[in-house]
Amino acid sequence: MSLAVLGTVALDHVKTPSGFKKDMLGGSAAHFAMAARLFSDVHLVAVVGRDFPVRHIDFLKRKGIDLSSLKINKSGKTFRWRGEYKKDDLNTALTLATELGVLESYVPELKDHQKHLPNIFLANFDPDLQIMLLKHVKSPRLIGLDSMNLWINHKQKSLRRLMKMVHLFVANDSEARALSGENNLIKAAQALRAMGPRMIVIKKGEHGVLFYSRDVMFSFPAYPVDKVVDPTGAGDTFAGGLMGYLSKVGRIDDKNLRRALLYATTVASFNVQGFGMAKTASLSMRDVEERMKTLVKFFALS
Repeated sequence: MSLAVLGTVALDHVKTPSGFKKDMLGGSAAHFAMAARLFSDVHLVAVVGRDFPVRHIDFLKRKGIDLSSLKINKSGKTFRWRGEYKKDDLNTALTLATELGVLESYVPELKDHQKHLPNIFLANFDPDLQIMLLKHVKSPRLIGLDSMNLWINHKQKSLRRLMKMVHLFVANDSEARALSGENNLIKAAQALRAMGPRMIVIKKGEHGVLFYSRDVMFSFPAYPVDKVVDPTGAGDTFAGGLMGYLSKVGRIDDKNLRRALLYATTVASFNVQGFGMAKTASLSMRDVEERMKTLVKFFALS
C-alpha cells in the first residue's frame, strides 16, 4: 500500500566526533521516506526553497519517492539546521543555528490522487499544519504522528487536539515524559494513550523501544552499534521503517506490530553508522533482513 509523509526537507550542517558535513539532504520527511521506501510507495509532502540542490531532488526520485507534493518556493530559502554532537553524549543534538526559510509561510497540500492514500504519517512538524493536512485526507486507515519538545512546550493545546485524530503516536523517552508528566515510561505510555492514540511507541535510544496499547505491551532492545557516526535522523528513520512495514502488510495485529518494530529498529541502526543518509540510501531489504536476524538472536531463548 501507499504512504504519505508530511514533514521537513532540509539542508543539514552536522558536526560529530567523526567529522563535519555540510549541505546534506536532511529533514524529518526525507529521513522517514528513505526508510519507508524499502517497504511501501512513499509520497513526500514538504517544501524547499530556490537554493535546494537539483541533485537532491534527482536523488529522491531515483529512490522511487513520489515528489508530486514537494513544493519549490522560489521566493525563499530552504530550511537549514546546524547541529553538533559531543563525544560524551551522542544521544543529544546541540542546535547551533536554525534557518526556517520557506517553512515560515508553508501551507501543506496534497494532490487529488493523494487524498485517498490509506496511510499517513505526520513527521515532526507544526501541529497546526499537521491538522490542516488531515482535513484533506479521505478516510485513512492508519495515521501516525511524531512530535518534539518544541511543540510540547509551545503548542501543546494543538498537539493534544491532534492526538485525538491519530492512531499511532511515536515519541522518544524525554518527549513522552514531558507530554505525559509521568517519569515512569509505562505510566507515561498509559497517559499518552488516554490522550487519543490507541498505539504508543516510546523510543529509548540505545536502550531500545517500548510498545503500549490496551491489549498489548512489549519491549525490544536496540541493535548494538560499535561506532555511532551521526545520529541525525535516526528517529525519523525508525518511524519510516515502522510505518513502511505496517503500510505494506495492511493488517495491524500483534505479530505485525512486533515485526514492524524489529524492522524499524534495524533500519535505524544503519542510519547512525554514516553521515546523513549515507547508509540508508544504499540499503536493500537483503541487508535489513540479515541484520534483523542478528537482532532477534539477542533475545531468543534458544
